[in-house]
Amino acid sequence: MLPSILPPSATDHVPVLADDVRRLLEVRPGESVVDCTFGAGGHAALLAADLQGRGRFIAIDRDPSVRTYFESFKRRFGSLQPRLLRGELSLVLEQLAANDVQADAILLDLGVSSMQLDRPERGFSYAVDAPLDMRMDPSADMSAADLVNEASEKELAQIFRRYGEERYAKQIARAVVRVRPLSRTSALVDVIRAAIPAPARFGEGHPAKRVFQALRIAVNDELGSLEHALPAAVEMLPSGGRLAVISFHSLEDRIVKTFMRDAERGCTCPPDFPVCVCGNEPVMRAVSRKPIRPSAEEVADNPRAASARLRVAVKVWWRAGLPLRRVSKRPSCGRARAPSCVRSILFAAA
Repeated sequence: MLPSILPPSATDHVPVLADDVRRLLEVRPGESVVDCTFGAGGHAALLAADLQGRGRFIAIDRDPSVRTYFESFKRRFGSLQPRLLRGELSLVLEQLAANDVQADAILLDLGVSSMQLDRPERGFSYAVDAPLDMRMDPSADMSAADLVNEASEKELAQIFRRYGEERYAKQIARAVVRVRPLSRTSALVDVIRAAIPAPARFGEGHPAKRVFQALRIAVNDELGSLEHALPAAVEMLPSGGRLAVISFHSLEDRIVKTFMRDAERGCTCPPDFPVCVCGNEPVMRAVSRKPIRPSAEEVADNPRAASARLRVAVKVWWRAGLPLRRVSKRPSCGRARAPSCVRSILFAAA
């Protein structure tokens, strides 16, 4: 992979819905905070400031390029003895929960970060020519190019439709298979443009937007990671602990909404049962019924915030055995062991 060609910039540090996150997480001195998607540290700096030098801060990110930002954060908030755990967020959260690490406030800021989009060599953007990569962790086995060149036409169509909600998924998949191998983002954009009807090329948004989103989600298993991260995060929270999740498209938000609704409801009995027999109690209380959206002023200042949705819930109590964890299995690759950096400092972080 090519080295980063852009140095850290001021635009890397524009956190989305920052005031709402800060207000609703209500971080207080002496508490423990976990930022599950540290990125450039924008949200982290605001939450750490609310600790006022007393408490504990754990940062998580799978992208090794965040190290530069974390070192700056660590110099600024050294009294908190902040720790950076590098790895896929659900794996790290599950390991922390398994070792009884607790946190009073947990933040998940989902999707691709500005610092990744603004570095062409990472291959996330359809606006510039770059290697077709899209890995949030450059050491991961599968890149977008691997997926595009090795998946079957049927598999590609399913990915484009499911993760990108792409109307012309079949046509695009057929065109990709016809011309591959593909190794550059610009080549893929050209294939997408040629595969869709002419009117669709000039519709709302860039014609490659949905396909690029779908490939990024599939390459990084973003939805599977989220499904496993949410119950692990709740397990780490004590009574009164707060969980905030920022999503940027309907697929993510639907998972978060469903999870929080189920955790808030508690009872898992069929609707036609006259009385509850399962004995499950509510675990979470949602702060608002609808997701919090950015103001017009914020969107004007930061257009990338336009699709953001924030959901926040407070843990009300916990009883062992409550059915929070999903039973669906994830691929066995990469889940047998936590990243070495997590294993080595789990107990130090506790």
